[in-house]
Amino acid sequence: MFKLIIGNKNSSSWSLRPWLALKMIAEPFEEHTIPLGQAETRASILAINPAGKLPLLIDHTLKVWDSLAICEYLADCFPHARLWPEEARARAVARSMAAEMHAGFTALRQQLPMDVAHRRDVAHDESAAADIARIVSLWQEHLNRNQAQGPFLFGHFTIADAFYAPVVTRFVTYGTTLPPLAQRYADHMLSLPAMQEWYAAAEIEVGNE
Repeated sequence: MFKLIIGNKNSSSWSLRPWLALKMIAEPFEEHTIPLGQAETRASILAINPAGKLPLLIDHTLKVWDSLAICEYLADCFPHARLWPEEARARAVARSMAAEMHAGFTALRQQLPMDVAHRRDVAHDESAAADIARIVSLWQEHLNRNQAQGPFLFGHFTIADAFYAPVVTRFVTYGTTLPPLAQRYADHMLSLPAMQEWYAAAEIEVGNE
């Protein structure tokens, strides 16, 4: 059985991605949390991952770190789950979208950090607004193109959806107004049992602080 080591559910966007992918393919895994922002956090992470990063997937003796690398490994292990689109062009675009989320949108990350259990009214500048506009544009382009095949970005759930799931939580936290198609997608993502489970755990986590 896989073991997935993650950070706090309230704030670790990186952890949500592979966690959600595992949940959506219904693959059993053992979950372990290392609380972030504690005096012992870095030492605890370094003890299991010299890269000093979370999340970390352990498969027997194999350790895979970095959320995108973990999701790619899951796609290789479970091809039947179709974590990437099957058609080559769509797969290339889905990978590009995930990579853009993985490496970009710095202003959004900094100004509107993931905070699942709270609702905030926080001002953001033009750079964060540009990030939001880019994300909404991406969503709407692919939802329009693929909506006949299903409610996700590429019809069925893919790693691209896993990577934008933390953004959905940010839009809720900061009350971001979305156009109807993007809002329907966000609502659908939030309705997933796995996402509801994550939210419930984040609420408990914050309540225990």
